[in-house]
Amino acid sequence: MATSGARARSSRLGGLGQWWGVIAAALLIAAWINKAAGPAIVVTLSALVLVWCFFQAPVTCAAPVRGRTDGCRNNATGLLMGCHIRQHRWQKLKMLILRRQVREFCSGLFSDGKATLVTLAAIGSFLSGLVAFIPGVAVN
Repeated sequence: MATSGARARSSRLGGLGQWWGVIAAALLIAAWINKAAGPAIVVTLSALVLVWCFFQAPVTCAAPVRGRTDGCRNNATGLLMGCHIRQHRWQKLKMLILRRQVREFCSGLFSDGKATLVTLAAIGSFLSGLVAFIPGVAVN
């Protein structure tokens, strides 16, 4: 019997494969606290956390669905990606491009606790990466 890719990944890493971004976020916080880490490390960890938030963090899909005001309730990976339904992935990406739907996409970022936490982590890591480039504020 063949194993699916997701099942094989989760069995290899014991279910922690989708949570590597949390470890990167903890290392990012440690890099800011410990002044020995340089700006390159802070920027790299910030980029890793941002990529995890956009493409792999476990959140709900929330793609627009006929007959539901709160959208799709399936599990999804990342703020920019949809669930296992291919059309929902295209809908989420199309929401960023079409001007009329950007507001709807942004309101979905704070729709529930998981999405809010991942959105705040993405914003924090983006700001952390920017601040690392400012002399005097960044880690020495």
